[in-house]
Amino acid sequence: MARYTGPKTKIARKFGEPIFGEDKVLSKKNYPPGQHGANRRRKTSEYGVQLKEKQKAKYTYGVLERQFRNLFDKAARTKGITGEVLLQLLESRLDNVVYRLGLAPSRPAARQLVLHKHITVNGDVVNIPSYHVRPGDVVAVREKSKSLEVIADCLAGFNHSKYPWIEWDESVKGGRFLHMPAREDIPETIKEQLIVELYSK
Repeated sequence: MARYTGPKTKIARKFGEPIFGEDKVLSKKNYPPGQHGANRRRKTSEYGVQLKEKQKAKYTYGVLERQFRNLFDKAARTKGITGEVLLQLLESRLDNVVYRLGLAPSRPAARQLVLHKHITVNGDVVNIPSYHVRPGDVVAVREKSKSLEVIADCLAGFNHSKYPWIEWDESVKGGRFLHMPAREDIPETIKEQLIVELYSK
């Protein structure tokens, strides 16, 4: 299955943000990677700024180019603000919902839980990370997997009220996807309008 498997620290330093979760390297080397990273003062073109924002969104949500383009095309056909709809589609991916529920420490870890059949949607096991979760769907840990140490560790002290579009249910070790999140509720620092401008050229 296609996914990014390259050096994650370099990507985090490139954008100056912890793209893949907590990244201790950024506190020590908060500048781009490479020989001239610390002294780079070259002005980035408008296209470069837009491209960088698209790449940041792709790495953040773990989506490769073709899948990302398909999501953008779907967002463009959907009623509403294209950039906002794009982020909502990314947020409703099953691997992302598992991450938001606090069942995994990062999106790649959430993706692995899904692939290894530890997650159910409405009681049925789903092992497709890109599965589109709909409002009203209940995403939970499979009965046989509830004793997994990695899940218990992640849930310890996790604040489930952070994301108002998801309702946590301790009895099923999961939550209900109430509705698509509003843009102001999505914590990612992505300038989605730049992505729209890039694809609109």
